[in-house]
Amino acid sequence: MTRHLLIFLLSASATGSALAQDTALHVTLDGLQHARGSVRVGLYADPKTFRKEAQALAVKQVAAVPGELRVEFDGLPPGRYAIMAYHDEDGNGELNRRFGMFPTEGYGLSNNPSVSGPPAFEDSAFELVSGAAPHEVRIDIRY
Repeated sequence: MTRHLLIFLLSASATGSALAQDTALHVTLDGLQHARGSVRVGLYADPKTFRKEAQALAVKQVAAVPGELRVEFDGLPPGRYAIMAYHDEDGNGELNRRFGMFPTEGYGLSNNPSVSGPPAFEDSAFELVSGAAPHEVRIDIRY
């Protein structure tokens, strides 16, 4: 095999594998009570930063609508992720809590786990696989 052909094949292989790794994630939020404020959806890849929005892999903010809302993340590498979403009713950019612990605004987690105390990454974690159809996640917003 000539050197130029080998370089071309390696280059084409690297480009093809990079494209195959891009994965789309579609998140549907159910149960939003009203259109006041916005909804913030944080995507996390590291258990140490889960629920720390400033350290999220990505955060999407969209206007709230009653009922169902869809948010999309594109170009994600395969891996393990978790999502925390909340209805930022007052627009202050954070999930309001009573006594610093109990959410007073609607919120939800991927996998919809039942939690008492701070939610854990593992309870909400899911796998994104390369080359698959867009991954779908449904999250129930609880008030």
